[in-house]
Amino acid sequence: MRRDTGLILALDETDAAKAVKIAEAVSGTADAIKINWPLILSAGPEIITRISEISDVICDLKVADIPNTVRLIVEGAVSRNASGVIVHAFTGEDSLREAVSAAGKAQIFAVTEMSHPGGATFTAPHAEEMTEMGVRCGVAGFIAPATRPDRIRTIRKIAGDLKILSPGVGAQGGSASSAISAGADYIIVGRTVYGAKDPLSAASAVRDEIRPLL
Repeated sequence: MRRDTGLILALDETDAAKAVKIAEAVSGTADAIKINWPLILSAGPEIITRISEISDVICDLKVADIPNTVRLIVEGAVSRNASGVIVHAFTGEDSLREAVSAAGKAQIFAVTEMSHPGGATFTAPHAEEMTEMGVRCGVAGFIAPATRPDRIRTIRKIAGDLKILSPGVGAQGGSASSAISAGADYIIVGRTVYGAKDPLSAASAVRDEIRPLL
């Protein structure tokens, strides 16, 4: 996955044709496009392959299951040309190692804590342990919240040179520049971009905000 702009679009649009149109519009501005369950369930898993023809795709499946099921899900996403898959780390080392093994050349990103207020209740208290485990298991990087930049700084100390992707910018109140300054490699922006009348202009504004910090 390239790092030209540090911007990843969270494309939670549920209309397949509109999603493709937005992906095409921002493909030169966003380094990757993150697809979540809303789009996959409405458009079918083939949308992964379709968007991958436009941009690198990260499947945000937040996989949380036993190792065998994790393997099947990750293999399914990668077979459709996903460049990365997001998984939960709280399921433990065996499941996380299986995700990394199943990914092959694709990248696994482990969630340390969620970006919404509820994420501070259960995942945040164990985020550092899960980051240490992710390093041991060979993940490519971590998900750390832009809504809490201090947590990004903490995760960065443990993650070393591994990638940090930071959601929660825009609609959730996180700051793109604060997240990058705290140690994120990429910021993930959704509704602010795909919900805008002009998604390219919205994406470009975020890109311009963080460009001096990259």
